[in-house]
Amino acid sequence: MQQEMIWDADTAQRYDTPDSGMFAPEVLEPTVDRLAQLAGGGEALEFAIGTGRVAVQLAGRGVSVTGIELSLPMVEQLRTKADEATIPVIIGDMATAVAPGKYTLVYLVYNTISNLLTQAEQVECFRNAARHLTPGGRFVIELSVPELRKLPPGQTATAWQSAPGYIGVQTYDVLRQHVVSHHFRFDETKQAHLFRSPHRYIWPAELDLMAQLAGFELETRHADWASAEFTAESRSHVSVYRIPAQGL
Repeated sequence: MQQEMIWDADTAQRYDTPDSGMFAPEVLEPTVDRLAQLAGGGEALEFAIGTGRVAVQLAGRGVSVTGIELSLPMVEQLRTKADEATIPVIIGDMATAVAPGKYTLVYLVYNTISNLLTQAEQVECFRNAARHLTPGGRFVIELSVPELRKLPPGQTATAWQSAPGYIGVQTYDVLRQHVVSHHFRFDETKQAHLFRSPHRYIWPAELDLMAQLAGFELETRHADWASAEFTAESRSHVSVYRIPAQGL
């Protein structure tokens, strides 16, 4: 399934969930706080900016934000919140598209690097981030930790969340490190709405090697945006990579 087909007009219309889910203040505010701090008064570039969940808030803090986004419908939703002068967006793939200028911060949030379905594309994403950064600049990635401990031998699917009106199922291809997220939403009727998105999951150590190949050093890794300690039980991580100050 092509990414353009996944992030279509229907998905873009349904994507924003004001004050809940990933848009809940307790989720969004620590993210924006940390990114504003890491920008250090410089300009920021968001890979896969989407509908502007983070960028709009970050721009509201006075950080100059530019975006790269593959989906035109997602950008159209962003444009209902901020115009091109406020948040410029380059249409293209985050692994290859080039934005003008240099930045002190490039960031990728909410597992988005896993939308690139090959290891080669994910490495190119790191290299693209490096091309856009000033010496000493940072690349920040928010990513889940693969949950294969929940997958018994011979089983290829897990139900990862169940709530009123919603069931989330993951199906795995462990040979290719692929997982498809199936989101079922339903009401009292017999009908259900299904949204699916494929991902290539990445182990933290593999992510660090990708960073090294692009000239980055790991600066910090925490379990969340509030800088909680990253442990063997952490379900996600926020990793901050830095280009050495003397440049590549």
